[in-house]
Amino acid sequence: MNRVAVTGIGAVTPLGNDAGTTWRALVAGRSGVGPLETFDASTMPVRIAGQVRDFDPASAGPARERRHLSRAALFAAAAAREALRSAGGWEAATDPYRRGVAVAGTVGRPELQELVDMSHQLESSGYHDLYRQAPVDVLRRNQNLGTRAVAEAAGARGPMLSLSTACAGAAHAIGEAYRAIQEGEATLMVAGGFDALTTWMDVVGFSLLGALTDRWNDEPERASRPFDAERSGFVLGEGAVFAVLEDWDAAVARGARIHAELAGYGSSLNAYRITDSPPDGGGAVAAMRDALEESGLGPDGIDYVVAHGTSTPGNDLSETVAIKEVFREHAHELLVSSPKSMTGHLTSAAAGVNLVAALGALREGVVPPTVNLDHPDPKLDLDYVPNRFRTRQVRAALVNAFAFGGTNACFVVSAPGPAPEPLPAQEES
Repeated sequence: MNRVAVTGIGAVTPLGNDAGTTWRALVAGRSGVGPLETFDASTMPVRIAGQVRDFDPASAGPARERRHLSRAALFAAAAAREALRSAGGWEAATDPYRRGVAVAGTVGRPELQELVDMSHQLESSGYHDLYRQAPVDVLRRNQNLGTRAVAEAAGARGPMLSLSTACAGAAHAIGEAYRAIQEGEATLMVAGGFDALTTWMDVVGFSLLGALTDRWNDEPERASRPFDAERSGFVLGEGAVFAVLEDWDAAVARGARIHAELAGYGSSLNAYRITDSPPDGGGAVAAMRDALEESGLGPDGIDYVVAHGTSTPGNDLSETVAIKEVFREHAHELLVSSPKSMTGHLTSAAAGVNLVAALGALREGVVPPTVNLDHPDPKLDLDYVPNRFRTRQVRAALVNAFAFGGTNACFVVSAPGPAPEPLPAQEES
């Protein structure tokens, strides 16, 4: 099996429009949650989200390449391009037919106004006319156009995977890209996820499920509170995160800057309930164990768990139980934190933000906090790094991602050697 290096990272998140700004905001404990601005939410029970702000569509590529892309796919193209720039030197060193992509995203749906227009037109014609949409509107809802934009940025002509496994999506994409390189199908893969469920349809849907918190509309920065006793549901977010993965020997041969080694991957299915996490940790235990076993590190080789940590009562308890089951006596030596406390839940891109946190911790010896953890829950007794970052040498980190439908994906990243220079960042607004 080939070793796999992480050589590039790019991000567009509620905390910043590049990976460096996102990382520094995570360390600072700065929340990106604020009032919803993608539609008029004034009459909604939930009026907040983690939204991308001050985004320049030109960062997603030339106008001709982005004209058919949705809001979420524009984020994807921009993050992928940043990851490729940060990897540097890959184009001359790799065959296009040995480059591939693995991309997670949510299948697009019509906006509310489109449905209203459709209903009015059909009603006025006695439901005899075919409702006609502009071709560009159909294309913008196609998940694969986002995947194509990422492939185009990489000049990739090799393996192409387009995944939709909800909140575990980016972790599955990164894991399957890892497998493609391990098994010799590709030399370089661009992998990650994108999403923008900050729409009327999605906010209504998740509200009806009872998954979103509606208690903090007037204090949005305090709304996402994983592992806190007063947690009451998650906060929707949006964005994209992509990594460049390469065959280790090829990366070393071309003199690439290696951020980390991707050392293990596991996935599983709970087969429990669609929206609820099993109280005993369920398939999360299996996914974590598989990733650890493949890494060869063992439980005491992990210093940091980047938690899925959604801020829903059941998920946070289930994840804590699973971590304790997998790590046993070492569980209380771990640092565990949830970036979602600051970004909200980026759904298909969520594990990508967790990767940004893991890479930063490996590089700089700093673990981002879980903010808003003000009221300890007696059932949750791990070290969740409450409210302020912690300095600690991190040799390896486990990234968790668990999703509606019971899908689970986890991967391990480990330090490659001497730490590279900190990531550059754009000016914070």
